[in-house]
Amino acid sequence: MKSKESLLETVVHGIFLILGLITVGCVLLITVYLVISGVPAIAKIGLFQFLFGTKWASSASEPSFGILPFIMTSIYGTGGAILLGVPVGFFTSVYLAKIASPKVRGVIETAVSLLAGIPSVVYGFFGLMIIVPWVRDTFRPYYGGNGLSLFSAALLLGIMILPTIISISESAIRSVPDKYYQGALALGATHERSVFRTVVPAAKSGIMAGIVLGIGRAFGETMAVIMIAGNQAWIPDNMFQGIRTLTANIVMEMGYAQDLHREALIATGVVLFVFILIINTLFSILKRREAK
Repeated sequence: MKSKESLLETVVHGIFLILGLITVGCVLLITVYLVISGVPAIAKIGLFQFLFGTKWASSASEPSFGILPFIMTSIYGTGGAILLGVPVGFFTSVYLAKIASPKVRGVIETAVSLLAGIPSVVYGFFGLMIIVPWVRDTFRPYYGGNGLSLFSAALLLGIMILPTIISISESAIRSVPDKYYQGALALGATHERSVFRTVVPAAKSGIMAGIVLGIGRAFGETMAVIMIAGNQAWIPDNMFQGIRTLTANIVMEMGYAQDLHREALIATGVVLFVFILIINTLFSILKRREAK
């Protein structure tokens, strides 16, 4: 009997190991493909010209492939989404985990789950029909523009990252042992002080994980951004001008790209991959410091 259980355990461990190796293999395969396909284009264009060039003219008689506008607008859009999504998501997660009644919690959690399941193109339609007209009517007298802008994109991205931040942060707060909260109350702290000074710091690692995943979602979003950002390849003078992000540029031009143009778009994917890698690495470093 024990030998059968031992054999079954060995088989299960072997299956899990194979699945883990497949996952690692997929990551390595994507990395190798991006490096092999994208790095030669960077070498042809020139690293400095590619990363810091401000002109993208892929169809000109003398093509230019500078992606600095796309890098900056991706950072601006993600930064705007963070300013909106992180505070709202964090305080909502605290409210759901420690303050809301069961009935209210059930309603809000259902709404958050629905937000998580909405396709990007539907978010794009919402932005195009609701956010863009509102931005145009409200800010056009002061800044001009038609509503298809960096501000609209950042606002929509801030909404899109809410389910990720709320769900992961709420789970992290709920996972903190209740004795932390009860101990703070026993020492004379108020309910709010017990939550924000005791429970939330203990859940900081999980909350940071939710924020990092939200940042990755905002930085890599494509379809919704294409629909409402204006798709103009420049560095905007203000947040109410149109923009084009790294992901949007790849999607918009890959269908007809050839030769060096195609390689430059793949190299743009390499830059995007590096940005996501940096974000995840910084999160891992912060998590290790907290563990110490």
